[in-house]
Amino acid sequence: MKYTTEIIIDLPREEVIQKLDNPDNMRHWQRGLVNYKLLDGTPGKEGAKMELEYKMGKRQMVLTETITKNNFPSEFHANYDTKGVHNIQQNFFHETPEGKTRWVSESEFQFAGFGMKLMGFLMPGAFKKQSLKYLTDFKNFAEKGTSVTEES
Repeated sequence: MKYTTEIIIDLPREEVIQKLDNPDNMRHWQRGLVNYKLLDGTPGKEGAKMELEYKMGKRQMVLTETITKNNFPSEFHANYDTKGVHNIQQNFFHETPEGKTRWVSESEFQFAGFGMKLMGFLMPGAFKKQSLKYLTDFKNFAEKGTSVTEES
């Protein structure tokens, strides 16, 4: 399953990248993030691996992020792996003539096992909605300082 989401952030690209490239900021825009830790490599560099732990309701999820390309400020690509799911993310950051940032995120999900494949087939909208929610939450954090940790 492949799709693209995008959002305009009312900040210059350099400021967007500065906020995005700080792992301590992830908790402010990635709902459910409980913990993260470096597993291998140099933080933010190609080949670096990080474990991301999420709690969503009563469900725990652990992802492994592998950075495949870091060419900030224009692009950042990573793979995210968890049981039965391989997610390829390609993120592009464009400066607009108005001095804003257009973040274009290309997502590809590859599913293993019948249950995950069925979920991907039956609920593609849920994946797209979640991706757009992350972009929107980042926009709110970057522009207004709104943190998802402050919501109940």
